[in-house]
Amino acid sequence: MRLLIVGTLNGQLSTATKMAMAKGAKVTHTETVDQAIATLRSGRGADLMMVDVAMDIAGLIPRLQAEHICIPVVACGVETDARAAVNAIRAGAKEYIPLPPDADLIAAVLSAVADESHALIFQDQKMGSIVKLADQVAPSEASILITGESGTGKEVIAHYVHSRSLRRDKPFISVNCAAIPENLLESELFGHEKGAFTGAIARRVGKFEEADGGTLLLDEISEMDIRLQAKLLRAIQERVIDRVGGKTPVKVDIRIIATSNRDLQTEARAGRFREDLFYRLNVVNLQLPPLRERPADIIALAEHFAARYAKQNGMVQKAISAEARRFLSQHRWSGNVRELENTMHRAV
Repeated sequence: MRLLIVGTLNGQLSTATKMAMAKGAKVTHTETVDQAIATLRSGRGADLMMVDVAMDIAGLIPRLQAEHICIPVVACGVETDARAAVNAIRAGAKEYIPLPPDADLIAAVLSAVADESHALIFQDQKMGSIVKLADQVAPSEASILITGESGTGKEVIAHYVHSRSLRRDKPFISVNCAAIPENLLESELFGHEKGAFTGAIARRVGKFEEADGGTLLLDEISEMDIRLQAKLLRAIQERVIDRVGGKTPVKVDIRIIATSNRDLQTEARAGRFREDLFYRLNVVNLQLPPLRERPADIIALAEHFAARYAKQNGMVQKAISAEARRFLSQHRWSGNVRELENTMHRAV
């Protein structure tokens, strides 16, 4: 994971940096909030920000929101900074870490946003055949379209492919096309120049440039407006993008993985999705079966989630009873793995 640390706290954040790096994090350090914002604008993205609690966190959070930079913020300070800690949480920080840092606490915070949540757990032969195909195509440069019902684990498979690709040491950047308003998605993908539109107070690098050298996941691509699909098609074909308001094309080197819970071929026939873009994305199709069609995975996943949430909540792991196993196996799981995870979390 990528960690951006902001501030110094008399060297104590340096200790936190070393601990994070020991856990495999890639760490960038800035001394000021302005430097941190500039770093994020430039495309050197991060999965988590650890910020000196003495910094202007109340000002930082709105600045991130205004520029549509979605990144969790964790405040750090000496243990006596109780009032500052409360203010940081009220301002929008997700968590407060007391310093001097504790190695186990740093590890817990990192694991909350790291790839642990993307563990690939399966036992069923149907899922096994999908994973085998993923292993075969991962080292290639082929675009991949991952389809399946909501909650089947499309993003997990995308992470799996990237982790076994030749780009695994480069960024994995995800964009949820359904979660970003239509008028902001173009800027999110391609970036913008200063003054390109109201609120564009500085140049910002988009996700295509941020993913340069690595993998870009276009999650729920079927939700993208058809007008923007034309620009996306050019970017994928030419490996060149134009920032909003920009005059100079920018070259990018990325691999595209897209996901959809709809049948894109049907969407194309209905005129809601560009057919040429569908064929450009669908070089390889990984079609994930719903959980009800891979029954051997249900208990394996249930045990995995029971163990994870017992550990997270400081509880002793309990065995799943025979009666519970029967219930789990017979349920239809219309929400698929996501529903099963929430069920096990609630049970724990």
